[in-house]
Amino acid sequence: MAPKDEAHQIISSYFIGPKAENIEFFRKNLNRILHELKNTRNQYHKDDESFITEDTQNSEKFQTAMKNFSEAVTKAASLLGQHSIPFWSPRYQGHMCSDLTVPGLLGYFMTMLYNPNNVALEASPFTTVVELKAGQQLCDLFGYNIDPNWKQEPLAWGHITADGTIANLESVWVARNLKFYPLALFMAIKEDALWFVADRFKVTTCLGDEKLFRDLSVWELLNLKPDTVLGLPDALSKEFNITGKYLEGVMQRYNIQTAGKECLERYFGINRPFKIFASSTRHYSWPKSAAIAGIGSINLHGIEVDLDGRVDLEDLEAELNRCVEERQAVYAVVAIVGSTEEGAVDRLQKIIGLRKKFQNKGLSFLVHADAAWGGYFMSIIEKRPARLPIKKKIGVPRKKIEGFVPSLTLKEETVDDFLALKHTDSITVDPHKAGYVPYPAGALCYRDGRMRFLVTWSSPYLSQGSRENIGIYGVEGSKPGASGMATWFSNQVIGLNTTGYGRLLGEASFTSARLSAHYAAMHVSEKNEDENKHRYFICIPFNRLPSEMETDSEEGDPSSKKVADKVAEKVENERQWIYDNILPKSNDEISQNNDLMQFIRKLGSDTNINAFALNWIREDGKPNEDIEEANYFMKNVVDRLSINTTDGDPTKIPLYLTSTKFEPELYGKSAQHFMKRLRITPCSQDLFVLRNVVMSPFPTDGDFIGQLVDYLQEVIIQEAKRVRERNKAGRYYAKFLMRGTGEIFLEYLPSFYRATGRQQVIFQASLDEEAKKRYVQLQSSHKHDRFLLRSSEKIDIERVVENGERFKGKISIQQESSHDMKFENEFECEVQVGDIVISRPLNSTNRDQDYPQQFTPFYLYGSHSTETHSRETHISHMLLKAPNISLSSRNISLDQDLADIVDEHLDEGLILVITNAREACMHPFPGTNKELADPFFFRRWQEHDRHEYEVKVYKDPKRVPDSSMESRRNPFAEGPGLLDQLGSPLKQGTMKLTGEVYVDVELVHEDPVKPTPLPPTNWEDKLQEIKDVLNGKYHISSSSS
Repeated sequence: MAPKDEAHQIISSYFIGPKAENIEFFRKNLNRILHELKNTRNQYHKDDESFITEDTQNSEKFQTAMKNFSEAVTKAASLLGQHSIPFWSPRYQGHMCSDLTVPGLLGYFMTMLYNPNNVALEASPFTTVVELKAGQQLCDLFGYNIDPNWKQEPLAWGHITADGTIANLESVWVARNLKFYPLALFMAIKEDALWFVADRFKVTTCLGDEKLFRDLSVWELLNLKPDTVLGLPDALSKEFNITGKYLEGVMQRYNIQTAGKECLERYFGINRPFKIFASSTRHYSWPKSAAIAGIGSINLHGIEVDLDGRVDLEDLEAELNRCVEERQAVYAVVAIVGSTEEGAVDRLQKIIGLRKKFQNKGLSFLVHADAAWGGYFMSIIEKRPARLPIKKKIGVPRKKIEGFVPSLTLKEETVDDFLALKHTDSITVDPHKAGYVPYPAGALCYRDGRMRFLVTWSSPYLSQGSRENIGIYGVEGSKPGASGMATWFSNQVIGLNTTGYGRLLGEASFTSARLSAHYAAMHVSEKNEDENKHRYFICIPFNRLPSEMETDSEEGDPSSKKVADKVAEKVENERQWIYDNILPKSNDEISQNNDLMQFIRKLGSDTNINAFALNWIREDGKPNEDIEEANYFMKNVVDRLSINTTDGDPTKIPLYLTSTKFEPELYGKSAQHFMKRLRITPCSQDLFVLRNVVMSPFPTDGDFIGQLVDYLQEVIIQEAKRVRERNKAGRYYAKFLMRGTGEIFLEYLPSFYRATGRQQVIFQASLDEEAKKRYVQLQSSHKHDRFLLRSSEKIDIERVVENGERFKGKISIQQESSHDMKFENEFECEVQVGDIVISRPLNSTNRDQDYPQQFTPFYLYGSHSTETHSRETHISHMLLKAPNISLSSRNISLDQDLADIVDEHLDEGLILVITNAREACMHPFPGTNKELADPFFFRRWQEHDRHEYEVKVYKDPKRVPDSSMESRRNPFAEGPGLLDQLGSPLKQGTMKLTGEVYVDVELVHEDPVKPTPLPPTNWEDKLQEIKDVLNGKYHISSSSS
């Protein structure tokens, strides 16, 4: 067998295996570790007698305790296995989790038995050294200098943290302290014992001018280059024989960690907060870090992302130019190397170029690379001397063998950005992500190791010996030596090179690209199965296909609908080509064809994360345009492919995916463009997006990926049928609230999630004589109860209302306090639809972005007083945004002056707002009616309560006069913006809800096709069995074990 053919076999030895294929090898190594543990304990002071004697071990109590304990272990391990997510399986494509490397597991296990604490050398002499070596491994991987004899570059330093969040926090802490260090030193020279250096101590400014330190302006102090700042103590030592210990003592009272940021800002007259720049889609740890460091998350400025999810360099440069013009200092620019949601790598090489460009303008800042996910992908790149070009290697072609998976390298433009890592100031990387080692294992690497001294509370100059107490640096105190050991041992065994981790991640990259090909051509395959039927869905990868990128650049504005329509045919042809030329091919066939390897490398993201979205197709063949229904569709798909409750059974899910949201506020033009590609009307709502992370090197051989995609497509089609049913127009049973007696109005009970329910409709209605007589009689004796009218037959509500048709119904009474659907005194009626009062659609495109901030608005309608009937006015809550709450009341009472004004303008269309109840403040409401607050703000006036509302009444700005409707005003209008141009109120006053009050949060959100939730399994109760086992009250049967 050729050496190249052995690569995948070697990688297969790094894991226990999806079917525990290597469990015996793993067990043998565990036994070796336990054997060494026994030897270690026995070798320590051999003369000591045994503390646990054979007599003790043979005693009944000991034997019983050990037996019970063994059974408890079996029970706990069994429950853990049954209810854990199968990260080890290639079927798991969800988060950044996978089978762990055997070296990582063994390294952690062997160290855990000794429980070293890397906070101090005395508690971890071995693992302190190991952690430092792990830091050196990672620094070397990124191109930092770890050779103390190489003086052309600063000596790098790295250490293990709990995770990337801690590493990012430490980097922010360092950036803050570095920025303020020159200010603190300036104060120490001007105000304290360092005054004697003032006349001679010179530094080089950001612009290259040599000046006396005391003569530097505040702007110049804030923009000294990092190397200059870090070299200030050394310069003072060389020129003035000032020791580090002495300098530390003098600086202590001025240091930002002692004096605080505000003190230094006040002394130097700084009134503009410094900024950190990162892409708007950055990880949540960044605003958290800014908050903890006292910088404030508002000063973490989000830079727009481009259509590929990378930081928009034009926007970044514009912000940096603004900072130069406004003299606003910048702590750091953060480059994301492998974004969590999209796997995107920011154009780091160009960001490094911007740093140089702005240093020439007098603005200096750190560049930090958040490579928590992407850092280990550096191992894919073949290390070569800087003066030689990088070998452009797409993949490793090999002859077909059993279990063959090709390896794929990084995209050509991404390679340049990874190579630029060596020019960053610091790097976050998570070995517990793409390093496949157990949690917790993050890491932070400094290009200049002196940066770590900025975040220490103990003097590094007092360290005894050649080794350091790692715990004095950074955020953490106690930290497990096992994490450092797991990282170092896995790196050492597998290798941070192209034949080790590079090969492993390269094989995963090939799998990721093949999956991206499936996503790109998935709905093509559905079409090809039956050309006589319409598709059920379309699947659009976030990362654009080559034809999309070419056409977008050629045709101009890629976000315009015109361009999207123009490129559709070209893109569809490329999808068909992928279906014909990529999907049917074996790994071997693809790897042997350089053109196919070149093409497949262009698919998907920069670092093995595939974000994609779905949209469903209507029965008429047209794509859905409503983002809410697209989101509903995708969420149902993901819910079928993930665990979102403790009652879920992880063994019942054949394929795991996960999801995220593209928030327009964060994703901007990228989200809008993605919506257009999905044929969804662009809007300000979040877009639900599916994603998978590929880490396993195993799934592409033997068409395993094809099987997974077939299952995914099956689920998608099933959910597309469900969402079609939910959105099917036509005839349905309808429910109405009944209002008034002199003139009867029917208020349709809407639902945001039923096709025909997405409308707010109120209309005047006539009842047959007998039904009306009975209804009026019942009203007089049930003034506070709810009158409901339900259609006896299915009706098309839109057609019935618009055409003024008749339909049959049933009137019933519901008790005032009832939350269920129990009806009394039910009787039949015939309804004639009359004049329409209000007709407003509730589709997502017709809703406002925000809830009303200043009041809670209602439609106000009713009838004038006549000789036979008194005036009746009613209100119905305006549903401007979802989710929401239905609020309605009949026969309200207004103060006399307000009532007169209302009576005068009632036919013109009115809006009443409650000003002492601000709607935005009250959202979200509970999910069920029974959970609503008691007393609720919207309640009937009673003597013991006497609850009144402050209200204002306006003319409805959308009820414009309609010449075709005689003197009445047009009731039809579409949002959003139904309250825009509300104008001045006609009158303000008070209101009492003296009649029936209707409150509902259930029907308005009713989903007619909502999946039935799984019955609770109550498996948590089995944890009690472990306690019973330990107490000898429960024994595990042989079958259960």
